[in-house]
Amino acid sequence: MTLVIIEGIGKKDTIKKFLGSGYEVIATGGHFRDLQKNALSVDVDDGYKPKYVVPKDKQEHVKKMKDKAAKAEEILIATDPDREGEAIGWHLTKALGIKKDDVKRIVFNEITKSAVRKALENPGPINMDLVDAQQARRILDRLVGYKLSPIVSKKIKKSKLSAGRVQSVTLKLVVLREREIMNFVPEEYWDFGARLEKDKIDFLANLITGTDEKKIKLTSKEQVDEVVKALDNAKYTVTNVKRSITTRNAPPPYITSTMQQDAMNRAGLSLAKCGMAAQGLYEGVQMGDEGKVALVTYIRTDSFRVAPEAQAMAKDYILSNFGEQYAPENYNFYKSKKSAQDAHEAIRPVNLDMTPDKVKEFLTPEQFKLYKLIYNRFLASQMVPATFNSVSVDISAAGYGFRVTGRTPLFDGWLKLYGNDEDEDDGSCSKLPEMTEADILKFLKLEFAQKFTKPPARYTDATLVKAMEEAGIGRPATYNPIIQNIANRYYTEKEGKSIKPTELGFVVVDLLEKYFCDIMNIEFTAGLEEKLDEVAYEGRDWVCLVDEFYKPFTGRLEAAMEGEDHITIAQDISDIPCDKCGKMLVVKLGRFGKFLACPGFPECRNIKPFDKPVCTCPKCGGDIHKRKSKKGKIFYGCSGYPNCDFVAWDEPTGQLCDKCNSAIVVSGKERKERCQSRECGQVGESK
Repeated sequence: MTLVIIEGIGKKDTIKKFLGSGYEVIATGGHFRDLQKNALSVDVDDGYKPKYVVPKDKQEHVKKMKDKAAKAEEILIATDPDREGEAIGWHLTKALGIKKDDVKRIVFNEITKSAVRKALENPGPINMDLVDAQQARRILDRLVGYKLSPIVSKKIKKSKLSAGRVQSVTLKLVVLREREIMNFVPEEYWDFGARLEKDKIDFLANLITGTDEKKIKLTSKEQVDEVVKALDNAKYTVTNVKRSITTRNAPPPYITSTMQQDAMNRAGLSLAKCGMAAQGLYEGVQMGDEGKVALVTYIRTDSFRVAPEAQAMAKDYILSNFGEQYAPENYNFYKSKKSAQDAHEAIRPVNLDMTPDKVKEFLTPEQFKLYKLIYNRFLASQMVPATFNSVSVDISAAGYGFRVTGRTPLFDGWLKLYGNDEDEDDGSCSKLPEMTEADILKFLKLEFAQKFTKPPARYTDATLVKAMEEAGIGRPATYNPIIQNIANRYYTEKEGKSIKPTELGFVVVDLLEKYFCDIMNIEFTAGLEEKLDEVAYEGRDWVCLVDEFYKPFTGRLEAAMEGEDHITIAQDISDIPCDKCGKMLVVKLGRFGKFLACPGFPECRNIKPFDKPVCTCPKCGGDIHKRKSKKGKIFYGCSGYPNCDFVAWDEPTGQLCDKCNSAIVVSGKERKERCQSRECGQVGESK
């Protein structure tokens, strides 16, 4: 029997289907061996040797893997095709006692029969350069987090706070943007144009130059009045007409960050829902009699590379379904960033015959939205550019220069498939009259409006992912966890979809900037990522890399510990009196979010939920409040806990089901009422 060991249990059935008899597939369930939780676990005096342990909750599973490995004739390690997967594969060799010469590592970028079979025919060793890069990252993160977090906790307040190598720099991005907004001073400016007409077609030409033929910017009503006066009874004459055919090239296929951004912006999916949907599409979706079928390639990537066979597949599909005018003569290639891990492809469909409409019935709404985006984006990336008839017309009046541009579609190209042009508003007119030099245009009226510059927008999940990618901090698999982490630590909070730093977030960044300016430097963090890439792909010594970082770091740690900083964050006083001693309750932060507490602690230990009750508890009559689990998932619980154990994942209404006496909850986008008991199945009307 050949034992195949994978990471995620979700793809077990998909892979097993391709292997048949003689193979057994088991999953590690992700990481199963790591640094100790409550100790540094890195020997800084002996080459930064890590001390790995198997956590208690994983020990039974590791024992089962050992038992199966002992009975296997051959063991194939098929963990995910990235640095993390390579490291998990290496940990397997240690935990299962597999000798170096007996290691057989197989890698596939997509879960298809051909890809899995090809991997079986080409087993290789564990790539220790990738393992070393991942190990160096883990050790660096542990050294920074384990050494910085106590300093932050000690100097800011007596509670457990955290700091991290990438986490803190990401928080800095949010804080810098907020300060930019706070310090922003609006500047007055005026939009100014002339409404003109020819051949019964009117259009707006914008003022671009003054009488000195230099660009003009109107910043006051007085300047506007001066131009209006000068243009009184002016003649509007065409001075230059420039015609051209312009093109708009197709966007590249998705990488992790662009998929996350589009999932949020185009499909309204949160980072968490995007991640879950993507993982399901990659691991395989149950499709009736066919069993589990994987629909997309590996979803954690920062490379735009596409396999030649996939490009050929796309071209054949485009020729068959759209015509030869949509297929480029040569394949489209896209350049990845220098720091991209090119071990696997961009995100694309596995089989183009599996169209979104064909598989819709088997997908969740989130999976369908995401798959449609991935499918259309990939096909569009392999199509010809869209072309436009473009014209730019310069117009002169009383020495002032005006300009109007027009653009009309000539050939839709890739735009036929992937969305529309709404996201590229260049201010051009869709219809202009035919104009030539020396034409005199009919003047209709002047149009002008006072405006003020606006501050930059706060980050959303989508724009923060984009900023992290552009800055080179983090990697595809880390964007979502980092953003969630700074939120769970209450360093940031949401205002609608916008992310803003809390007072605690400001204080943490300022403290770290004071003592650890290099670690908080965005370019330094990005540079460290590049050095980790050198370990992975150029064989750089990881111990030397960690040493270069750690030795200067220890000096700054000593300075920080000796500093006199003791920062107290002012407590928010509520308007709610303590019902036990009468003092006004204050807002505090706990493991599960904000709560109200009596300032008379420890004499008075009264606490209350911070938020307003959602409804009355259907079980005991107490208050139901929105809560957040350790993993950040929202649930609803009774304030009477532990005396009342009512809990629900969906929002309760306070009513009971007349059939089974379970709670009635509201779920889904349509907010339909239903019984909490799935066995009951009673569904009500939309709320």
